[in-house]
Amino acid sequence: MTFISIDFEASCLPYHGRSFPIEVGIACAGEAARSWLIRPHDDWAGWDWTGEAQSLHGLTRERLERDGLPAEHVIAELTAAIGTSRLVADSYLDAVWLTTLADAARTDSPAEIVHIEEVIDRLGADDAEIARAQVRVNACSFVRHRAGGDAQWLAEFIAALEAIVAEREPAGGPPLFNWAAPRPALWPIGIAA
Repeated sequence: MTFISIDFEASCLPYHGRSFPIEVGIACAGEAARSWLIRPHDDWAGWDWTGEAQSLHGLTRERLERDGLPAEHVIAELTAAIGTSRLVADSYLDAVWLTTLADAARTDSPAEIVHIEEVIDRLGADDAEIARAQVRVNACSFVRHRAGGDAQWLAEFIAALEAIVAEREPAGGPPLFNWAAPRPALWPIGIAA
């Protein structure tokens, strides 16, 4: 199964107030991530911003005003980059921020976002396999709490988990009986029934 991972950074988390997307990143395993800074849209005037969020992602309002791209530009490039691929995220909030971005651009969301839980369930991965994939990916260096780095981490996590699941023995382990092997005689030779 092939997915493009997506991640957003936002002005704050929703429990701190009304948040808007400030950066979006996408990635595929083994490829460089791509990200866009988003200039705050007029629709988001008066929405919330927290120092806590800013200390995590390190992006200031001033930088977004200076270097961010308009919502319409970001959603157009994002849509072209996604194409017909499926999106996967590790937070349900990413779907909210994608919709917020698309609404500001006066367009539909370019794709539905599948949560990582669905991918894990489809793979049939257990807790030990998930932990092994996390350890494998955490050994790599990604810029965390930035959209591109977080999207890259998720893409590499999925690839690692797929590889780990592919390495396991078939369900149930080796067969209990080898039906193709010659069967021993049920009665010793020379004994009459």
